[in-house]
Amino acid sequence: MSRPPRIKGFSYLGTYRYFTTFCTRERCPVFTDIALGQSVVAQFRRTCQQRKFAILAYCLMPDHAHLLLEGVDDASNLAALIKSAKQSSGQRFAARMKRPLWDEGFHDHILRPEEDPKRFARYIIENPVRAGLVKSALDYPLSGSSRWTMQELAASL
Repeated sequence: MSRPPRIKGFSYLGTYRYFTTFCTRERCPVFTDIALGQSVVAQFRRTCQQRKFAILAYCLMPDHAHLLLEGVDDASNLAALIKSAKQSSGQRFAARMKRPLWDEGFHDHILRPEEDPKRFARYIIENPVRAGLVKSALDYPLSGSSRWTMQELAASL
């Protein structure tokens, strides 16, 4: 599978907000294993802290992940973050399963200053509801936000 292209001339450095999506290898539904998903979320959090990003919202669907990220420093580098997060979160999985966890690359949308990040966060946490996995976003164990409570996001839907 080829990697999605990045925007030419954009550095992906600094205090921007990004809506990102990346898929598991061959869209395998590995995150039906909640413990695995929770381990991956914990690794994402550690990597984001190290790489100077805030996770405004996240959701691990069975076969893909959505993250709404915000660089918190002029040196915050999205490409380096995603590479590091996927690598560190996939290491144990690859050792145990003898195959990679993630597909190559990722899709991104750079939020414009006038775009409301809370609207993107709501979209992310509502993914399991739209997919019929749960009736309420509050019931899904692999989604959350470091900026807003799930109740705040769900109440504004």
